[in-house]
Order: sequence, then structure tokens, then C-alpha cells
Amino acid sequence: MLTQEQIDFYRTNGYLGLEGILSHQEVEDLRRVTDAFVERSRQVTKTDDVFDLEPGHTPESPRLRRLINPSQQHDVYARGLRHDRILDITAQLIGPGIRTNGDKLNMKSAEVGSPVEWHQDWAFYPQTNDDLLAVGVAIDDMTRENGCLLVIPGSHQGRIYDHHLNGAFAGAVTEPDFTGEGAVPIEVKAGGISIHHVRTLHGSAPNTSGKPRRLLLYMYCAVDAWPLVQSATSWEEFNSKILRGEPTREPRLVDVPVRIPLPPAERPGSIYEIQTVLESSKMTPGDVGTASEISSVLSGEDKVA
Repeated sequence: MLTQEQIDFYRTNGYLGLEGILSHQEVEDLRRVTDAFVERSRQVTKTDDVFDLEPGHTPESPRLRRLINPSQQHDVYARGLRHDRILDITAQLIGPGIRTNGDKLNMKSAEVGSPVEWHQDWAFYPQTNDDLLAVGVAIDDMTRENGCLLVIPGSHQGRIYDHHLNGAFAGAVTEPDFTGEGAVPIEVKAGGISIHHVRTLHGSAPNTSGKPRRLLLYMYCAVDAWPLVQSATSWEEFNSKILRGEPTREPRLVDVPVRIPLPPAERPGSIYEIQTVLESSKMTPGDVGTASEISSVLSGEDKVA
């Protein structure tokens, strides 16, 4: 469980890094299954509903940048989504009723890997309250060199930045004076997790190292947070996403800033495809502080009960 110090840090800064959440065996299982999916991607020539391919992907040199909806593709990922330790921590931050609103496995192969431009998840899926967060499970050690998650501390308490270009949703901050100044890395070892608030500005740079970076992202929201844009196909389908707690017909309304992601993106698909309309990249590792300066990267053995 989180200490009060960690909870306070999250409330103030909008993110956490925690070591030692998954066991060695759990990490090895994730690596084994993920390697098998990369092997399967050799037979795929274009992005589909399972494999999101990196530019330059070939059967001889498979480059998979995202596994789509991994919890629906293999039980190992599904178990991670419902991992008691992860859900216990999440409950401390958003409350005991928890719904999942998606999952994905983002990969950066050694010396390649598309960047993810600066954005706020809230720009993609605003809801009636902002008790939402994303947990990133580190399948590999996450470092600056291999493209770990970068966040801007405290940005979750501010405004929602413009994510539109030429009138359409572009999936990234498009304001010309935005620089990402003040960003810090969340560096954790394999088996650790990152957590970031749904309104926290974040992104990741390309992998410049010789080691892979695979980050399994689980999105969670409070049961009484209801989407403002996406509609459920049915009451049963909507409630099937509840991991803890009971359904409610009474959304909790909170006064938070909202920008609606409409008109829709010119290039639908994953965030990588949506962001291809951008004229230039703002994702550079300059002005990135160190974990010891501000980041909360804490030992699972020493700090998480």
C-alpha cells in the first residue's frame, strides 16, 4: 500500500514511480508472452486490430510499436489488469470503485521507437470527474536512454491544452509556445510501475539505447466517472469494465476544465497515427530533470507495504 507521503506527492505532482510491484516470475511471464506476439507480428504487413506496426517493420526485422487491447489478447495481460497490488494502490488514489477504460502495450525497439508527443489523456476521453489515472507496468528497465515516460510535475492541476490542428483533433499539444520545460523522467526497473493522473502532461522520446523499452499501460477510472463523449454500447457492456465496486446510475460531477476531442482526428487509429498530422516534434529530452531531484521513484520493498 502507499504511504501518506506518496499519496500527498501524487496529489501535488500528478505522478508516482514505484519499484518492486510485480514479482520476478510475473515479469518473466510478461516478457515471454510479449516476445511471442512480436514473433507473430512477422506475418503482419500492416497495422490491424491487434498489431500496431512501427514504420520500417519487416518479417526479417519485426518492429511492433503497440499491442492493442492486450488484456483481450492473452490471460497474462488480463491478470495484470486485475493485479491485486495494482488495484489496491489505485484504490488509494481514485477510490474503492474502479472501472477500466482501456489498456495497451507500447513498445520501443532498441535504437528505434516512435516518440509519443506531449499530451494529456484527458484530452482524449474527458469524463464527469477526473478521478482517472494510468498505471504503466515496466516490462523492461525504464531509462531516459530507452525512452521512459516523461511528465511535467503539477500540470494536472492546470488547464487543458489545445490538442487540435487545423480544426481537427491531433492527439498532442499544438500550442506554438509549449516547450515541455520542467519535465522529469519516471525511471523504474522492470517490475516497477509508473502512475500518472489523467490530466498530467506526459510523453516519451525515441529509444536511443541498445535495449528495448516495453511499457504495459492500464487505464483506470472511478466507477462514478462517466464519459462525456464515448457512449457505451449497452448497460451490460459498460458495467463489464468494473473491476471493483458496484454499478451506479449517478455520475459524480466535478468542476474540471474540459476540451472535447471533436471534430475527430484526420487520421484515426492509435495515438501514433493521430499524431502524424503534426508539423514538427516537441518531444525532445532537453530540460529534463533527474529522478533524484523531483521524481518519486520509491522502493517497493521499503516503501510499499
